[in-house]
Amino acid sequence: MARKMLKDGEVAVADGEGAEGSYDYDLFVIGAGSGGVRGSRTSAGFGAKVAICELPFHPISSEWLGGHGGTCVIRGCVPKKILVYGASFRGEFEDSKQFGWEINGDVNYNWKKLLENKTQEIVRLNGIYKRILGNSGVTMIEGAGSIIDAHTVEVTQPDGSKQRHTTKHILIATGSRATRVNIPGKELAVTSDEALSLEELPKRAVILGGGYIAVEFASIWRGLGAEVDLFYRKELPLRGFDDEMRTIVASNLEGRGIRLHPGTNLTELSKTADGIKVVTDKGDELIADVVLFATGRAPNSNRLNLEAVGVEVDHVGAIKVDEYSRTSVPNIWAVGDVTNRINLTPVALMEATCFSKTVFGGQPIKPDYKDVPCAVFCIPPLSVVGLSEQEALEEAKNDILVYTSSFNPMKNSISKRQEKSVMKLVVDAETDKVLGAAMSGPDAAEIMQGIAVALKAGATKATFDSTVGIHPSAAEEFVTMRTLTRRVSPASKPKTNL
Repeated sequence: MARKMLKDGEVAVADGEGAEGSYDYDLFVIGAGSGGVRGSRTSAGFGAKVAICELPFHPISSEWLGGHGGTCVIRGCVPKKILVYGASFRGEFEDSKQFGWEINGDVNYNWKKLLENKTQEIVRLNGIYKRILGNSGVTMIEGAGSIIDAHTVEVTQPDGSKQRHTTKHILIATGSRATRVNIPGKELAVTSDEALSLEELPKRAVILGGGYIAVEFASIWRGLGAEVDLFYRKELPLRGFDDEMRTIVASNLEGRGIRLHPGTNLTELSKTADGIKVVTDKGDELIADVVLFATGRAPNSNRLNLEAVGVEVDHVGAIKVDEYSRTSVPNIWAVGDVTNRINLTPVALMEATCFSKTVFGGQPIKPDYKDVPCAVFCIPPLSVVGLSEQEALEEAKNDILVYTSSFNPMKNSISKRQEKSVMKLVVDAETDKVLGAAMSGPDAAEIMQGIAVALKAGATKATFDSTVGIHPSAAEEFVTMRTLTRRVSPASKPKTNL
């Protein structure tokens, strides 16, 4: 089958069967996470002969353990969301009383039951990913892959034996791994990998970090009954999100009983008879059953032998790629977290699909990173799409119109929970185009997915205003925000007639 690939920014003339026959495979993929699996099966769908290697399955990753499905399925999005569901019931039990439910006595909780069911689910999904690959005709090889030269991959199998495979193209999709802060006693802390598989539910938890993983685990452990202290360097959690929404999330976390420590870092951990002693840079001390480092992730690129074959990486180890996900070596490509672009599972899927179309489908296409929605599954969740107010001001040529709605959800009016939902639209004053949307409140992610379609289609504020709402629902607030909250001019950008 004739195939096309990008070469120096153009589509090359299709290669004939003779050239392809000199390799074992048309494509060898290293890493069977979301991006690797998508790239493998879509390439196979275009007629490519594909192989993929992945480490043996285990819920907690290491240099030699991983599993089909990758971080998202095994030790990320999926098990995290399962735990969020479990933690959400505490609030539901509390709210149910005002709706007539009489819960007499203590409500007992069995952590091991949730852990068992979570593990069963990720084992099931791991098997599904293997079946998807098998049904697509992809050859699966268990072991750790490294690149010997531009057309050779060596796989170290679990028994230590090594096999080499030649290939026309190589796709690197090895993802990222959680990192630890380099302080005394760091070995006493856990990362998100271990936090999803703790044998015992902690009664006292300390979390270092202000990103989405930190606030999500704070919500999980607090929802399951633990005392939680959250430490982060900035004044608000979730750096990079809209500042107004960050303030709302911080307020909601405190409202749920999580103790926030902004502008504070940890300096030392030590083991005591009572647990782990935590020392802060302000001299405070406290005792915890578990300390979670949620301070970022690093690309999984160390063991790939990239330097030897000329694949360039940046200062954090992320593989440098062009707009088509091609590395500095023309026939080696990379997608997903290992490239450190937008580190989200659906983005890795998009990048991998574009790769397959470009290299094997004769349809050169670049991933589109505009208006990528995302969610933080704290309780209640936050979800956004498009530009934050701060980003809009940085990019703006015109004034920015901000519309907000803060309200007590109907459910809370009965349950008496003091927790408002907040919605926000950021609009270009000149064009009326909606540049960004955000929501903090129940079902935020479900609602924002639909809003993302509107932004992708170029919807204006008038489009939102002309849309009939669904009543009664929280979502209808997005189409009934008629009153302007504020008009903001771009900072340090003088108005000119040029």
